[in-house]
Amino acid sequence: MGLSIDRLKDPEVLKDKAYRSLRDAISSLDVYDPEIDLRLDERTLAQQLGVSRTPIRESLIRLENEGFVKTIPHKGAFVVRKTLEQVIDMVHVWAALESMAARLLTVRASDENISKLRELFSTYDGSKSQAKINEYSETNIEFHRTIIEMSRCKPLMEISENLFLHLKMIRLRSITDPDRAKHSIIDHIHIIEALESRDADTAETLVRNHTLRLAEQIEKHWNF
Repeated sequence: MGLSIDRLKDPEVLKDKAYRSLRDAISSLDVYDPEIDLRLDERTLAQQLGVSRTPIRESLIRLENEGFVKTIPHKGAFVVRKTLEQVIDMVHVWAALESMAARLLTVRASDENISKLRELFSTYDGSKSQAKINEYSETNIEFHRTIIEMSRCKPLMEISENLFLHLKMIRLRSITDPDRAKHSIIDHIHIIEALESRDADTAETLVRNHTLRLAEQIEKHWNF
């Protein structure tokens, strides 16, 4: 098991395209699966993307600076698995950022935009089978990213971007718990209702508590 990555077709701006392709592939990886291969081989990646090893090497340095990759002398580059403490800290920071985004959203977003959040969950009733979990996981991720975007607060969006990609890897694993998925859907509906009512205090509180419950679940049940 390893990265799923598409070959680059456009030879222009290879460094940036290689970086984005690697970052997206890593953030979509189930990093916390004990069977996953975390090693990143420069030669293999260059062949997959259809580029030389130079843009791959530069991309890996950039990804290491962002906390996605770790280079170990004489062994190579590896996708980083965060420690439990690091994961919990990231979730707490996200709770603060997203809850403020929800407060801003109640003032800045149009009714039409808020209605799009409800449309995301129009086909889920909280009792979907495990077969639908992967599909729901993507919807769940889109929901949280949309709240940040609808805040229309550029500094908040910029600060959140890197953190979101780290948390995407966490959410991909946490949402495979059917109970978590069911409770998550219910939480999201209550959040949407508060946003539709322009109730900033309730929306902020619901979003923060929803994310903090994720931290509690991770702390209790995850084996790092």
